[in-house]
Amino acid sequence: MTEQQEYRVIKVRGVVELREYAPWVVADVVASGSAEQAGSAAFRPLFEYISGANRGAEPLAMTAPVTQEAAGAGEWTVSFVLPAGRSLSQYPTPTNSRVSLRAVPGETAAAIRWSGRWTSSNIARRTQDLRRVMAEAGWQESGEPRWARFDPPWKPPFARRNEIVIPVHRPGEGSQD
Repeated sequence: MTEQQEYRVIKVRGVVELREYAPWVVADVVASGSAEQAGSAAFRPLFEYISGANRGAEPLAMTAPVTQEAAGAGEWTVSFVLPAGRSLSQYPTPTNSRVSLRAVPGETAAAIRWSGRWTSSNIARRTQDLRRVMAEAGWQESGEPRWARFDPPWKPPFARRNEIVIPVHRPGEGSQD
């Protein structure tokens, strides 16, 4: 079974969860093109990193999700969430200069889940649905949306788990919880 990023559900509003994430570490690649093109282009160097293309030739377990977020005009940051239990300095250094490691502080975030294809139209619709529920709940965005994919591309679309996750101000920091 693939390790999945841990979180605690704080509240549920319909199909949206308000979650508390502990700090985590990711391996990132920035890629250009459409969201779909960037996801495909970044996957190989990230997969090679966890397969041992790093100083020490240490393989790392595949975890879920693989996330993607806008990084500028026509650029995307694609990230593998690395296995839990280590600090940033304890992960092996990538040998590919396109791969960088980053510690992400814990956060509160709203998330919506769906099954199906990971397409621009599905992402846009689900992001709009998530933002509508967040506005109704009084949850204020504190960062950009990220798109999370939990399953390999060969899994049938109807069985795939996808999410949109948007960081929100932590309850008690000027937003309603």
